[in-house]
Amino acid sequence: MTTTARDQRRPLDVTELAQQLIRIDTSNPGGAEKPAAQLVADALGDMGVSVEWFEPEPGRCSLVARFPGLDPNPPPLLIHAHLDVVPAVAADWTRDPFGGDLHDGYIWGRGAVDMKGMVAMTLSALSRMHHDGRRPRRDLVLAFFADEEAGGELGAGHVTRTRPDLFADCREAIGEVGGFSHTLNEDTRAYFVSTAEKGVWWARLVAEGTAGHASMINPNNPVALLADAVSRIAAHTADTQFTATTTAMFDRLRDILGVDASDDDLLQRLGPLNRMVRAGLRNTVNPTELKAGYKTNVVPGIATGTIDARFLPHNEQTFRAELARLAGDRIRIEHLYSGPALEAEIGTSLLDAIGAALRTEDDIATVLPYMSTAFTDAKWLSPLGINCYGFAPMLLPDDLDFTALFHGVDERLPVSALHFGVRVLEELLTVY
Repeated sequence: MTTTARDQRRPLDVTELAQQLIRIDTSNPGGAEKPAAQLVADALGDMGVSVEWFEPEPGRCSLVARFPGLDPNPPPLLIHAHLDVVPAVAADWTRDPFGGDLHDGYIWGRGAVDMKGMVAMTLSALSRMHHDGRRPRRDLVLAFFADEEAGGELGAGHVTRTRPDLFADCREAIGEVGGFSHTLNEDTRAYFVSTAEKGVWWARLVAEGTAGHASMINPNNPVALLADAVSRIAAHTADTQFTATTTAMFDRLRDILGVDASDDDLLQRLGPLNRMVRAGLRNTVNPTELKAGYKTNVVPGIATGTIDARFLPHNEQTFRAELARLAGDRIRIEHLYSGPALEAEIGTSLLDAIGAALRTEDDIATVLPYMSTAFTDAKWLSPLGINCYGFAPMLLPDDLDFTALFHGVDERLPVSALHFGVRVLEELLTVY
């Protein structure tokens, strides 16, 4: 296709693009990212941008591209997103999780929030700029990764290990989880930007005991041993800890609201976001799987369970030791996966530019830093010396329980939020 023919195309429509992406089942496990990566590569190719492909296993594709800006001197901004999604059980959903349906002003489907919506917003914003003959102020490095939902070994992990040079001059990045709104009062709407991210440790608990007939007394029953350990761990409550991010968040909330309220009162004012923000104040752990036995009247010789532990910066070793103590000496702990806790700089020109870009579309917008409880591909990028921020701009209804949509049933996003995000990203990339 000639450049002239390409330029005559209309810009990519964010809603149509999000629908196309959602309709590609990239469930992890079970799916492959290659068809979605090809859609992204084609979109960038229509803008004259070539991509580098990474496929460590068949179908498990990531790609990286460099979008040239007007000024080659400032460090490029990295924009990253993942193409995989968590699985969805269609019978549990109101609408087809891979249908990309438009209904009541929302786009429905797995990945609408996490995070094919952001992929669509990014590509649409760049397409609109390209169509109008505009370019970003600085170079952009664009990374679309596989395998984030399983820890990123085949995605960001593979790319950063094999080609760290692609990110060598990046100092800042935007990705998930952040940019969503909540109205604090008639004068201020906060947009939560994650400037920190809790660490993660997944582990398997293994109890071994004496197998035998279930009609006998068995003081060495591994199911009972495991159940006791899981109960102790689940009942554990850690103390509240403040980092630079959470201290700044509460200081900003008190300044905005003009009250000397308690931390708990301030959190209650965050509506549905209260649950997520509160979890960012302490180490947390949840049992997630239990496996034991094969017959009702047989005591098995082994029982296993898994835990998902999330820890604040500088807490990993002490928290892991505490969980091992709670598990007890009869439980063997097997490491499954871990990722570090992160905290980026707060007083940066990028955050100022994000606030200014938001206010071009929402004159009562302000940036509120927060600690994300989710792990993201930032865990692979931050060790390269990149300050990573969660920012996918979305103006949302205040009664929408947004955090419940991550990995949840009936995941959906207002179409208006997609278009809002495109306009904000265009402004940010033009001026920053």
